[in-house]
Amino acid sequence: MSEEGADPVAQRTAPAEVAARRFRVGSPRVWARALGALAVLSFAAAIPLSLLSHQLVSGVIAAVIGVPCAAVGMVVIRRQWGNPLGWLFLVIGICLFLSTVGADYAVLAYRLGHRLPFGPVGLALDEIWGPSLVLFAVAILLFPDGRLPSRFWRGALRVYGVWLAALLAATGAAMGGALAAHPVRVDNNGGLAALDYPAGWFNAVQGLLVFVLLGLSLAFIARQALSWRRAAGERRQQLKWLASGATVSIICLFLAASSSSSGNGPTLWGVLSSLAWMGVAALPVSIGVAILKYRLYEIDRIISRTLGYAIMTGLLVGVYAGLVLLATQVLRVHTPVAVAAATLAAAALFSQLRRRVQHAVDRRFNRARYDADQTVAAFAARLKDAVDLDSVRDDLAGVAYRALEPAHVSVWISQRD
Repeated sequence: MSEEGADPVAQRTAPAEVAARRFRVGSPRVWARALGALAVLSFAAAIPLSLLSHQLVSGVIAAVIGVPCAAVGMVVIRRQWGNPLGWLFLVIGICLFLSTVGADYAVLAYRLGHRLPFGPVGLALDEIWGPSLVLFAVAILLFPDGRLPSRFWRGALRVYGVWLAALLAATGAAMGGALAAHPVRVDNNGGLAALDYPAGWFNAVQGLLVFVLLGLSLAFIARQALSWRRAAGERRQQLKWLASGATVSIICLFLAASSSSSGNGPTLWGVLSSLAWMGVAALPVSIGVAILKYRLYEIDRIISRTLGYAIMTGLLVGVYAGLVLLATQVLRVHTPVAVAAATLAAAALFSQLRRRVQHAVDRRFNRARYDADQTVAAFAARLKDAVDLDSVRDDLAGVAYRALEPAHVSVWISQRD
């Protein structure tokens, strides 16, 4: 239709129609606001309930993991609304908050004797804690843009979803049987005892389903590890962030699972379990940084510093323990002097050991910094014999470019009499 024949009324109503389409029920903006509001409300409800139910440690763990998940999810949705990772992390954060709310409510209703309605709803919400953590494996598979070019991995993701749905269905059936029993047995953390300590058919079915989900999760991790060999440039830096966050989260999950049997009481293993759970937040944070591509080059520095200080701490602890054992067990010196001497020896080795270990780690994991140090050292050696100002200026600009790789280099020389 020509411009002369266009209906002026339709032209005036076009912006309103666009706005209506923008805010329709199925639009990403509406869903983002609704899920964001649900995350804020569930987190706000979890704070007083954790205090009232005396489950402060569980509330802190949920906040440390859930807040980064929800925050990263909202930021990614605002920047890349078509990336499913943003929606996935937002849903994970909401599930963690709702699970905490349900567990705290169940403690108040069943353990502390408060006559509260909808107690079974709280018990049901408590059971979404585990499935929400299972979704981290899906986030690893979909990293960084949510697209799976291979039909094989798309099929693997569908199988993963089917098995997760089967796990939820089995949990729901077991929950129905546990709620039908009288009295309803609820543990100290607000969960159904029949589900937290499974037995009978549910124990066998849950074990099989979890085993398959664990195998698929390892396959998802292996896919990203194999893609490392073909990656280069920015993609390689993104995979470094993913690998760092996933490594920390997996180690923390293993420590938390191995020490969870001791509870979260005032024991060493209880404190270790609580701290380990908080380390799971490393995965959403690292994925968020990698997706948004914010200062990706610093991952080499972070890895080298972390490894350097971890190796140095292990060596110093080993030296300290060895000297104490030598003095007390071999030389039979049972006085504070032996411990003091071992402490002084470890302190004397700190500076020299840190320098040597960090240098060795940089050569392997932070090659850019190692090469930059070598470049600067060579420039300093040449500068001692340089007399021509123009050659020094050109050499300085070249060294700055090779060491830092900036987009632009300028050398300003003050003109003084």
